Order: sequence, then C-alpha cells, then structure tokens
Amino acid sequence: MSLLNSSSLWPFGLCIAPLYLSPAALHSVSTKALAPFAPGFRPSKQSTTTALRGFASTVRLFHAPHAPTHCNTFMHVMDKRWMDIGDRRQPAYINGVNSFLDFAFNHSSRGNIIRCPCYKCGNNHFHTREIVFVHLILNGIVKTYKWWSSHGEDHYVNPNIERDDDALKEVEEDISEHDNIHDLLHDFNFNDKSHNGEEHYQEDPNEAAKSFYDLLNDAEQELYPGCKEFSKFQFMVTLLALKSDYGWTDRSFTALLKVLKRAIPFSEKLPSSFYEANNYIQELGLECKKIDACLNDCILYRGKFANFQSCPTCGTSRWKLSKINNNAEWNTSSGKSKNIPNKVLRHFPLIPRLQRLYMCSKTAEDMQWHKERHRDDGNLRHPADAFAWKSFDEKHSEFSSDARNIRLGLASDGFNPFGIISTNYSVWPVVLIPYNMPPWLCMKTPNFFISLIIPGPGQPGNDIDVYLQPLIDELKILWEFGVHTYDAYTKCNFNMRAAVLWTINDFPAYANLSGWSTKGKLACPCCNKDTWYCRLKNGSKMCYMGSRCFLEPNHRWRKDKKSFDGTIEIRPAPKVLSGDEILEQLKECDDVIFGKLQKKKKAG
Repeated sequence: MSLLNSSSLWPFGLCIAPLYLSPAALHSVSTKALAPFAPGFRPSKQSTTTALRGFASTVRLFHAPHAPTHCNTFMHVMDKRWMDIGDRRQPAYINGVNSFLDFAFNHSSRGNIIRCPCYKCGNNHFHTREIVFVHLILNGIVKTYKWWSSHGEDHYVNPNIERDDDALKEVEEDISEHDNIHDLLHDFNFNDKSHNGEEHYQEDPNEAAKSFYDLLNDAEQELYPGCKEFSKFQFMVTLLALKSDYGWTDRSFTALLKVLKRAIPFSEKLPSSFYEANNYIQELGLECKKIDACLNDCILYRGKFANFQSCPTCGTSRWKLSKINNNAEWNTSSGKSKNIPNKVLRHFPLIPRLQRLYMCSKTAEDMQWHKERHRDDGNLRHPADAFAWKSFDEKHSEFSSDARNIRLGLASDGFNPFGIISTNYSVWPVVLIPYNMPPWLCMKTPNFFISLIIPGPGQPGNDIDVYLQPLIDELKILWEFGVHTYDAYTKCNFNMRAAVLWTINDFPAYANLSGWSTKGKLACPCCNKDTWYCRLKNGSKMCYMGSRCFLEPNHRWRKDKKSFDGTIEIRPAPKVLSGDEILEQLKECDDVIFGKLQKKKKAG
C-alpha cells in the first residue's frame, strides 16, 4: 500500500488497484488518490469499482510501459458453466451447486438461510442450505440467473462474454475481437484502382454513399502519427464496445474521454463527450430513433401527434407524473423539471442499413446470389426454391427483373430481458432478414436487422400495429418508390426496392401480426371462415378435427367413421384466399381504435 500512497506514482496505483484490491479497498484508494484533484468527490463503493476497473481495461489499450502485463487476477469470477449442464446428476453440476452454496452463504445477511434460485422458487423463498441443495438438484437452477445479485455478487459480469480466471487476458481478447474492424473496412472497395493505379468509377456514388465513404476515409487515418494499432474510428468503436460490455455509464465515458484528451497528445482527434462519440458512429447509419408512445398503446407521438402532451384517445399523460403533485417529475440535482416519457419505442431505420449492404463490393455481389448463382434443381435448399418466392416473381415481374431488389422476412416475438421467471416483463423486438444471400449467409446473426424494440411491461397484443407504423412507412417507400442506392460491385447507382414475403412467428404472435384471431371458432387462418370446429362436451374447449377435407376426394380415410369422429367427410378443401379477398375482409376494420383501455370499456 506504500506504493499507492505515493503522490508521484498514484496513476500507476490507480491502474493496478482494480487488479488486486477488494471493492472496499478500491473505494479507499481511489478517494485518497483523487482527493487533491477533486476535494468534494465522494463516490459510492460500487461506482468506484466499476469505473476503476473500466479505466484499467482502457489503459491497456495504450500498452503503457508502467501497466503490469503479468497479473493473473482481475476480480474473482465464479465459473458458472455448470449452470448450463442438462444432466443434473453429473459431478460437475453437483460441484457447481456446492460452490454456489459456499459463495451464497459466505455473503448471506440472514445467517443460515438464503434465497433459493431454483425454477420453482425463483429467488422468492428463503431456505436452508440442505433444502436449497435438494431444490437445485431436483428442479434445476434458473439458467439465466448468471449475475448472482441476490446472493452477494456485487459486480455484474456479462453472461454473453466467456470468462476465465485471467480477466486481463479477457480484455485483450475483447480488444482483439474489435480489431477486425480494420479488415472489415478494407472490404469496402469503394476506390478500386485500375492496373496503372488510377482511381475510377463507372458511375459516381450518390450523396449518401459519398458521406459514408468519407467516414471510411477518416477511419483509415492514423489516430496519431506513427500509430499502427488504431485509427480514430477503430479507437472509438473499441471504446464504445468496452462501454457496452462492462456497463460504463454515459457520464463515466465522458469523464474518461476528458482525461484522455488531457493526457494524450493526439487528443484533437478524439470527441470530448459520449454524445459526440455517439453522433460520430451514427454516420454509419446505425441511428436509433426514440419515439414516445402512449402508456396504453393507443398512439405513437409522431406525425400529427408529435407535440401532444397527452393521448387524444385515452387522455393519459405522455410523461411520468410525480406522485407528489401530479406534474412532471422533478430533478432535485439540477432543480429543473424533466419530462420522462411513460413508454419509448426504439426504431432503427431500415433503409440506410439495406443501402449499406450494397456499399461493400463483396456483400453487394452476395445480394444477387439468389438469381445469378442459385441452381434450381427442384430441391428445396433456399427460400428462392419455395413456391411463394416463385409465384411472387411471376406476379411482380418488374420487381424480380432486378436481382438487387431485396426479399425480406419479418420475425417478432416477446421475451423477458431480465431472465427472471418471477418478473412479468415482455419486450418485443422486430427483426428483418434479407433472403437474397446464399443460405450459409442469410441466416447468420450479422444479417439479422433489428428494426424495432417494442417496450413492456406487457405484450402489445393486437396493438402491435401502432408500433409497426415507422417500419411500415419505410416498407411502403421501398415497395412503391424505391431508394437511390450505390452498388459497389457494379460501380453504379440503381433504384433499390424491397418487399416482405412472409413473417416468422409462433401461432399466438401470428394472430397479432396478421390480424386474424387464432382462438375461438375460426382459429385457422388458412381455412378462414370455413374452419371446421366443435366444442368438447366435458372439457368445454374448442376442437378442430376437419383435416380430412384436405385429402384426395377418393381417399379411403374420408369414409372411415370408426377411426375418426363417426362421420363421413365429403367437403372439399377450403379455398385459399387471394390478397384482394383478404383486403376486402379488412375493409370492415376501418373503425378500429387501438389501446388497452378501449378493450376494457368494450368488455365492461
């Protein structure tokens, strides 16, 4: 500790302290070290731990000669791989349970009882060690409970990042993982050269493409003279990735940038705040638009409702109200009122992301695979082999004549982001998948585009149409008019169009997306109004047994009474409705009023 008490060497101590010290010691050391520079600075122990550990990981970026490279302990991270073992009889699972119990009871504030994290208890009930052990063997532990926050683990470790005992090695691996940005940027062959070294284009890129390529040119510039490891762009992406992985706050990130600008000679190329860094990255087309929504899912505060302070349908305030005076919440630190929306829809614009696919020559070439290199031999290997794809091409020959026009699939469903069974919270992401690429690429994670994140706590139900409005507006533009886009593969501009061919969802979500109820008498969306149904006498549930109508007219099962419901099936298969017939049915739904309160009024 004498080393850390030395005022001349306090930066060295600040860098290595998170590697060796407990949270309490970290708090004590950092308070002493920062006292001469910030006399009124009194951080909490948890914020000190998070900030200093994040700062130490960032210091490693500069390969500082005084930073130790041989440290083997960053913090004590429990090995939690046993939680994913399916067979709970294995010794590895049993040993993992015992290690968890040892950890939990060492940090227990209730003596000989702790919360039980099994699937049945869900951290809601307290039991002794013996009972918790039996529960975890019989019922299993909640696999998503990776952060043992209810059992004394005071530091969040991202469960999506693989961990081992050498956390300094983890940071280096994280950084090297983001270092492939340099290779990625070189895939954008926007300035291909002829054999004599002169740049050429068959056609000049449009303005959107030019601004994007300017960003790439900026990415190629050295962070400072002689720096071979990072460009400005790579450095900012790496810092933002670390911020996301280790949970840095916006304020701590801004503070870090200010320290770097003061300490490092190349500071003029660095942004001075998280806001500036975020705007710099948004030039890639990765913008996230936040749209306020009604608490009862009636409207989005956009378009004609953009300046409304309350919902015109249900009258609910747009903002969270103070429990004291029913006004906007009051910020005690600044003394100003702050309007916090009740709900916020996250919208990631689709059009610029689709345009980015054609700004890389390799990806642009892959986007034409379904027509240029796809082999149609009668086998179903790709959605392009499906009847729906082929019939769409026949009906819309103008669209299908250009292989660069994009076919999309739309997927959506709800999930609990907190991973705790006892917490009722449902978030609905809306994901779009471009199917132009070959099968070994189109289903890869990088080609899944999140367009919307619909907030909870409850599922939107049929009111999902309200939240889909921004996406539908973009899809209308892409279908009816198209978007001027530069193709880096052919070196020319074209009018890019897109269409959604189908949705991917389970049966309940199908009802929300399509508008056809999958419950009750007419639950089958294929049979539509010709659905065969009956209600069970004892169970009082709906039953659907009319599937024999899809058999050939002379099939022997049509006359088999004994094996089925005692009747002969003579009906033909229901007619498949065309798009015009479905639209005709939807005309009767013009007076639909969205919102949860509207449904309660009708029920009452």
